[in-house]
Amino acid sequence: MKDRLFQLVLKLLFIRNAMEQAQVEILVIEMQMGSRPAFDRLCRHFHSGLLRFSYKICHNEQLASDAVQNSWLKIANSIKSLNDPRAFKSWLYQLVRWQTLDLIRKTKRDKVSFTTEQVDSAVDVQADIKFEQPNDELLSALAKLSSMDRQAVHLFYLEEMTLTEIATVLDIAQGTVKSRLNRARNGLRKILVSSQENTDEY
Repeated sequence: MKDRLFQLVLKLLFIRNAMEQAQVEILVIEMQMGSRPAFDRLCRHFHSGLLRFSYKICHNEQLASDAVQNSWLKIANSIKSLNDPRAFKSWLYQLVRWQTLDLIRKTKRDKVSFTTEQVDSAVDVQADIKFEQPNDELLSALAKLSSMDRQAVHLFYLEEMTLTEIATVLDIAQGTVKSRLNRARNGLRKILVSSQENTDEY
């Protein structure tokens, strides 16, 4: 009975994802034909996920927002160059990743001085972001993974991307994506088990 229920849930998820993908493809085609409403709907659909992904890379709320904004501007100007609407999601996330890394490099090159008030304000903003709170055991474990492994985990589990899509976004081979996900799973398992054992000692 449980196996049948599990299979039914998987089937429903597959149908939902297929319908969502079809809707995205239609919106992409409409956007390529100049539809502003289609562009607006695509923005609403992907924007929050893109912000989360960018933030996972840079850990800076403003930088993530700028990276996503720059990406949407580039998408708006180059959408007609996309030959396969099915590749839109991976293309979009790849662009956000490039924009985020580019802004990180520019930030490191620029020498900027900060006042004590600005630093205190930045710390307060970081503390308000719930998904980065250190008291969450899983997120704390994720933070101990390498940057690339965290990105792979985020795309696979949170954004529900396929291995092929993740390979495109991260610009690595599909086999490497598998290896990174396996390594991340094993790493998370060890960290969580170790954390649990330490908790049991008290």
